[in-house]
Amino acid sequence: MKLPIIIVQLVHIYGPFKGEIQEFSESTILIGRHPSCHVLFPRDVAIVSRRHAQIIREGNRFKLIDQSANGTFVNGKRVKEAYLKDGDVLIFAEGGPKVSFLTKIVESQHEIEDIPLPTSLQEPEIAGVEKPSIARVQSESNLAEEFSMQEIQVPLVIQFGPTIRSFKKLPVTIGKNPDCDLSINHPAVLDRHAQIFFSQDQYWIKDLTGQMLISINGRPVNCQSPLIPENLVTLTLQGPTFRFLNGGRLAEIEKSDSEESVNVLPEKEKTCPPDKNQEGCIKKAMSISNKFLRLIVDWWKNLF
Repeated sequence: MKLPIIIVQLVHIYGPFKGEIQEFSESTILIGRHPSCHVLFPRDVAIVSRRHAQIIREGNRFKLIDQSANGTFVNGKRVKEAYLKDGDVLIFAEGGPKVSFLTKIVESQHEIEDIPLPTSLQEPEIAGVEKPSIARVQSESNLAEEFSMQEIQVPLVIQFGPTIRSFKKLPVTIGKNPDCDLSINHPAVLDRHAQIFFSQDQYWIKDLTGQMLISINGRPVNCQSPLIPENLVTLTLQGPTFRFLNGGRLAEIEKSDSEESVNVLPEKEKTCPPDKNQEGCIKKAMSISNKFLRLIVDWWKNLF
């Protein structure tokens, strides 16, 4: 029986190739600084060994083998050997380059040529999929009419926290329930929360909560709504929030420092620590109290 063609995708999250996606169909992928490596890091990234690690295909599985001095980490745990699954995060040496491991199965060599994966997370595109008209999409936003959601072979990549999940067909269900295609552990997310599907040559999101919890650019979604590049998709008022990018990509947006800093002291209080302010207030109160006592004593003496 002929083995299927499996393409390994390494999405660079951190390091000299941040934002790039590399694809490999070889049965062995060499990683390091040696010129023979498939993933060839620059010489100045000295934390990575010349022959740091390799990924070997065993049937339909892929095994990571560490060959380095500084170690290789899978989802934060240092390993010598480990079988990989989609979405695993690999770090080559502590504090070194970080990638997400993904795979996709293709039917034939033609599919590899006809559907190239973009090399940048910022400008992904889908070959053969017409870009939606923004004017038409905006006029149809928040339609109550439901389209028939048939399975269709289009890519979807979702980045949530340190994990990147890649899907080869839609619809995809999102929720807290482990049976969902993408399980999100968030206190405000329901068991079956949202569904991403593809219809009329564009991506859509459907609210499965029945409570209009999902919003796009701050506006609640009534049943379902098309997704336009640069839309901000919020699953609940408490988050999480994603940015929708071209080519069917949802990237989580973390809160900025300004949003997280809620309890900010007024300018006058910033100039003096709380304990010194309190000490000053006490001294002032004691001074007023002493003056008041002296007035009472003088008044009492005058009576006699």
